[in-house]
Amino acid sequence: MFRNVAELVELAQSKNKPISEIMIEQEMDFRGNTREEVYNQMKNNLVVMEQAVERGITEDVRSHSGLTGGDAVLLQDYMKSGNSLSGHTMLDAVSKAIATNEVNAAMGTICATPTAGSAGVVPGTLFAIREKVNPTEEQMVRYLFTSGAFGFVVANNASISGAAGGCQAEVGSATGMAAAAIVELMGGTPEQSSHAFAIALKNMLGLVCDPVAGLVEVPCVKRNAMGASNALVAADMSLAGITSRIPCDEVIDAMYKIGQTMPSALRETAQGGLAATPTGRELEAKIFGVSLDRK
Repeated sequence: MFRNVAELVELAQSKNKPISEIMIEQEMDFRGNTREEVYNQMKNNLVVMEQAVERGITEDVRSHSGLTGGDAVLLQDYMKSGNSLSGHTMLDAVSKAIATNEVNAAMGTICATPTAGSAGVVPGTLFAIREKVNPTEEQMVRYLFTSGAFGFVVANNASISGAAGGCQAEVGSATGMAAAAIVELMGGTPEQSSHAFAIALKNMLGLVCDPVAGLVEVPCVKRNAMGASNALVAADMSLAGITSRIPCDEVIDAMYKIGQTMPSALRETAQGGLAATPTGRELEAKIFGVSLDRK
């Protein structure tokens, strides 16, 4: 059993195994399940993720509130124009992250990674990378185990809840999880995965949770888009040999402490931030018929 990232990396190095394998073994031990049972359970999660992504980029998915929908398709169309400034893989990841969260906002089925509000980053990056490097099914399932290992550490040492720690705890954690998993999939070392996680999360610290009208739509969907792009860049930096000066576990601890000092108005209550803007309040009144009392 590992309790933090340092122990996770040490286990992987001492056993000469990838982080994904350490996580699989821990799941087997903790749940008392066979390797096949643990693997198939994660494989099912992969299927759910793929279905959500495909629906989001091919259908006109709209939320009941009318706040979100259709942006993943718009971005896919824009990518085909040949006029984009960002690279194809980057925009594909962004589009597929958006797709997942648009499906979530439309009451579709997604896989929380680590939460529903941050469910787009991990699958968005994974299925974009699939188009580039054509990984095997096992590599894709292992991608999820690697991201899960880092999510496990955050959940047990800090928080993955927007209500407890702001959006840094949700999309921030998902961004780090994806960055770490990308590194392993691309042949990086366990230590490089830890640096990718740290680099990604460092750049999400302080991110507030301020859902307009209290719904997991605005700005949540687009924050997943930015998280996906952040994860790809952090992974590339780590694979290039760039390291985080602050150790991964200390970054996680800093995130936790920031969340503890964050005002409640900025932790999923819709009392501050974008939710409290004039337009935010207008949208709230339009959706619910009257502006909710959030004083």
